[in-house]
Amino acid sequence: MKAFSYYNPTSIENAVAVLGKEERDSRALAGGTDLIGEIKNRYLAPDCLVNLKAIRGLEGISFTDREGLKIGPLATLTELAENKTVSSRYPGLAEAALSVGTPQLRNMGTVGGNICQRPRCWYYRGVEYPCLRKFGDTCYAVSGRNKYHAVIDGGPCFIVHPSDLAPMLMAFGASLTIRDSKNARVVPMDQFFVLPADDPTRENILKKGELITQITVPPPPANAKSCYLKFKERESRDFALASAAVVLEMDGKTCRKASLVLGGVSPAPHRAKKAEQALSGRELTLSAVEKAAEDAVSTAEPLEENKYKLRITKTILKRAVLRAAGVKI
Repeated sequence: MKAFSYYNPTSIENAVAVLGKEERDSRALAGGTDLIGEIKNRYLAPDCLVNLKAIRGLEGISFTDREGLKIGPLATLTELAENKTVSSRYPGLAEAALSVGTPQLRNMGTVGGNICQRPRCWYYRGVEYPCLRKFGDTCYAVSGRNKYHAVIDGGPCFIVHPSDLAPMLMAFGASLTIRDSKNARVVPMDQFFVLPADDPTRENILKKGELITQITVPPPPANAKSCYLKFKERESRDFALASAAVVLEMDGKTCRKASLVLGGVSPAPHRAKKAEQALSGRELTLSAVEKAAEDAVSTAEPLEENKYKLRITKTILKRAVLRAAGVKI
């Protein structure tokens, strides 16, 4: 492991000042469940780490009827999963947090870190592969082993975004407050992620010297129902082969509005717009939901080894919609 400097700032201003210095590769350290592993395995060799845990105001979870849910990026996944307000008003978000890793990882891992974690692609994580995401000229998944890679919005890089929280936050219409040394800006989750077609070397819009300082989730609409389901290869800690984040505004058996986001199938959380349109304003019959699930993968372009993801995605989305709506089949 390369030697690095370690900073322990007590303010956001000091943290972003260190992170923004152009002459050094500085990385923000929150829970460290991804970053430390990358450093140990020599995927990264930063010049310095900036510990965020001493900065007051980046932790905690609060709720008001007017402003909705405010989540500090240093709030742990355990805190989110066990928060009573989240469980009662945003149950899909609590389910997403609880689905991550193991109790030990949820105790350490943070909300901000989960949203910003790097891809788990074995070519990106393999030091011997100079892939596109590491400023190389090849995505080795195209002609290599691609069982776990993207089936939607892939190319020229075919990673999948590993976060469980991001699809659910996007389905709830969340936004992120981002700070640099001079300004703060608010960015909808829908605009936070970057597809490989736009830039294959990054997953989100964060620039050098910027930090997420708050996640805001608006108050849930009246009669809102939500659910998060994911399919894993192993019952133990694992990432999603496919996941579905569902928020429904219900009027009896009719869905007034649907918000559907897929995880595990695309380089960014994928909003299934065609499926949302198919369900919005309609009674949630089994045939209507099955049609929407087909619509959700209508633009998919699977690779040689991951066609199986289409069937899993359709099934997991159908089950999540029906479970959220309380429809039994």
